[in-house]
Amino acid sequence: MAKLVIMGGGVAGHTTATFAKKWLGNGHEVVVVTPNSQWNWIPSNIWVGVGQMEKSDVVFPLAPIYEKAGIIYKQALGTTIHPEGKEGDDTPFIVIKSTKEGSEGETEELTYDYLVNATGPKLNFDATPGLGNGQGQMGDKTVSVCTAEHAVHANEELTKIFEKAKAGERQKILVGTGHGTCTCQGAAFEYIFNIEHEAKKAGVREMLDIKWISNEAFLGDFGMGGLHMKVGGYAVSSKLFAESLYAERDVEWIIGAHTSKVEEGKIEYELLDGTMHEETFDFAMLIPPFSGVGFKAYAKDGSDITDKLFMPNGFMIVDAKYDAGAYENWKASDWPETYQNPSYGNIFAAGIAFAPPHLISKPMSSPNGTAINPTPPRTGMPAGIIGKAVAHSVCDMIKKGDDVELHKASMADMGAACVASAGKGVLNGTAAAMTVYPVVPDYEKYPGTGRDTKYTFGEIGLAGHWIKHILHHMFIWKAKLKPGWTLIPE
Repeated sequence: MAKLVIMGGGVAGHTTATFAKKWLGNGHEVVVVTPNSQWNWIPSNIWVGVGQMEKSDVVFPLAPIYEKAGIIYKQALGTTIHPEGKEGDDTPFIVIKSTKEGSEGETEELTYDYLVNATGPKLNFDATPGLGNGQGQMGDKTVSVCTAEHAVHANEELTKIFEKAKAGERQKILVGTGHGTCTCQGAAFEYIFNIEHEAKKAGVREMLDIKWISNEAFLGDFGMGGLHMKVGGYAVSSKLFAESLYAERDVEWIIGAHTSKVEEGKIEYELLDGTMHEETFDFAMLIPPFSGVGFKAYAKDGSDITDKLFMPNGFMIVDAKYDAGAYENWKASDWPETYQNPSYGNIFAAGIAFAPPHLISKPMSSPNGTAINPTPPRTGMPAGIIGKAVAHSVCDMIKKGDDVELHKASMADMGAACVASAGKGVLNGTAAAMTVYPVVPDYEKYPGTGRDTKYTFGEIGLAGHWIKHILHHMFIWKAKLKPGWTLIPE
């Protein structure tokens, strides 16, 4: 009997675990280690953050789902990896620390035959002084929608802003990225337009100054270097698409910005030209940068081998070309295909946990040497596709031996769909529905745009909102392993 341990129970980890258990059956063990007791459909957190959904609409308990599936569930935090075992015992293991109520802090050595790191990111609020922690425990300087709890707090603070606006006090709202190397511009993009939409419904839009701030070099970069997509039969750049939407909704923007410091009601930021500026606010939702969760790894003799498994930013080393060099040398083939660690063949990474070989967007920095560029997005659909591919590979290794051909899921050969809400409503909701192929541009295969415009397109409107609303229910159905869950694509 083989034991597969998956660290992380988000989109990538949950996908890996549930498919692996389905394919392996009861003859092998599948174990999920996650510090969270609940699963969160993160794309709908933005609706919680404007009061259009409750926290209970976007989360559910994991324990009953895993019990039904026959998956062993450990509510714990992984701390160290020992891929060579220890003196006198070659069995690899990880050390986990319980986060379960009543046993917090208790540690355990959990052995494995195969290990998948799907921990997602650490929300690195500390990277920007004063950014807080998303839960109002640092002076309510800013809020976040990165977790369901963060989104609940964000809505509480936003409600106060609307009340002040109704009382005749003009309010300044700032939404975007809280550091020069952030990813997840998409979540902030959705949130700012949902705020704008709710302000109109509440009759306070004219009392709000709403502004966007981002580390993107241009609107519509989204960490993917922008894209050209078919809109109404014409090829349109995401820059034009985004600028048109911001102008139509009367949302000002600051781009190419690194938020360097947050104080009560004020941020300091640096632009790509090296100049320093300030922006005041009454309400700010600034996405923090991501880093790896901070695992350490040790050899059998106790020596530190963290650098064999992880890059300095904490993300796991996989089968990518990390020595691609300058931007001019970057190729689609630099991106990983199997997500297997090159030093330990029984260890894989999935979703945000893997280290990209380099950015997708062109690297940018100010004359002061400050990096101001989005890091590559690896959430949502790509995370699910990668998790399923890794599950395939591990199951084949267990059943047929470690020399099998591994399944591939390169982001340079992967399409993705994104539905970005711009306001929720049965008859007046809108969303930008976009597809992109491939996620990482391949300029050798698709000269000029780097992508196939036949499969890269977008539209905005009420239909897009309904698609997002339907997807919310579909993916929660899938995550709960309800009848037909395997038929719903990643």
